[in-house]
Amino acid sequence: MRLNRLLFLQTIMLSLLLLPTMATSQTTPSPLAAGQQDAVVQTPPNPEDESRRRMERDMVKKANQERQEKLQKDTDKLFALATELKSYVDKSNENTLSLDVIKKADEIEKLARSVKDKMKAGY
Repeated sequence: MRLNRLLFLQTIMLSLLLLPTMATSQTTPSPLAAGQQDAVVQTPPNPEDESRRRMERDMVKKANQERQEKLQKDTDKLFALATELKSYVDKSNENTLSLDVIKKADEIEKLARSVKDKMKAGY
């Protein structure tokens, strides 16, 4: 019984000694962290950064417009090549396979892959 009472008193005394240090470490933020937060909030925007962002945005927009123009030209060319291929195939029969047909099909395949890659690059 006396051992239990002694153990109980020691636990209470230890708790009382540690209580102030636990309370201050949990509620008090470090002054460095508080100062950093204030610095981030109070920093005015830099005009150079804004002009740089605007310039980058304009460059991206121009690049997208140029990519779109190239895609339109390539698809027009692809359509023309496909039309030529159809014409060659229509002129051929089951016994003849023209070298022009194979070359045209290869050219169409390369251009189609190029168009596909350009489309993927935009996303």
